[in-house]
Amino acid sequence: MTPIAIVTGASSGIGAATARRLGTEGFHVVLAARRVDRLETLLAEITAGGGRATAVGCDVTSDGSVADLAAAVDDLPGPVTLLVNNAGGARGLDQVEDADIGDWQWMYDVNVLGTLRVTKALLPALERSGAATVVVVSSTAGLGVYEGGGGYTAAKHAQTALAGTLRLELNGRPIRVVEIDPGMVRTDEFGLVRFDGDADRAAAVYAGVAEPLVADDIADCVAWCATRPHHVNVDRLVVRPLAQAAQHKVHRVS
Repeated sequence: MTPIAIVTGASSGIGAATARRLGTEGFHVVLAARRVDRLETLLAEITAGGGRATAVGCDVTSDGSVADLAAAVDDLPGPVTLLVNNAGGARGLDQVEDADIGDWQWMYDVNVLGTLRVTKALLPALERSGAATVVVVSSTAGLGVYEGGGGYTAAKHAQTALAGTLRLELNGRPIRVVEIDPGMVRTDEFGLVRFDGDADRAAAVYAGVAEPLVADDIADCVAWCATRPHHVNVDRLVVRPLAQAAQHKVHRVS
């Protein structure tokens, strides 16, 4: 039977690219996100290319919505072998002394508690498959801090801690836990969400960077990790563009 992969945040960016890629890797891809209209478009694209997919509206900040996702997955034929916790995002670039508490709460709820809710809900199905993988798409922001990024880096550090703890707790059970930490990735929406729709501020992040990563690069990483022999666990994969040597060291041309 066709193995099932669930991708959260599948309506755009890394999530959509990952769903497309997994569709070519032989998975029945469950597309989970709030914007169902976008999921339907992606669903049509994947199926037109010969893949299998199911669209499920899901808000990872809602216990009830995540429960509905788990129920929808249970109704599908085939083993649940892959969960990609991709839903997340950043809001604002405020200093700690000027922090917007609401933005911090949103980032923690989406990045950390969203990963917790979805993983907890789907672990029974993943374990029943006998050979499953949980991928947590975190960020290099989970490995270091920078000015103005306190809320986002705090959330991503917590998400990284969640992934590491889960790997320890699942040791001896047939579930791998993979953490993927992208650096600078240019997508259509990440910067717009962070800067409240300000396209100029969003574009400025990538100014002078000839080749930032794109969503397909991260989708390739997810697919590679997920398709290794099951005894091979890629604990953490850090991926940056060549131009970005570290969080604070980026080569830019004028």
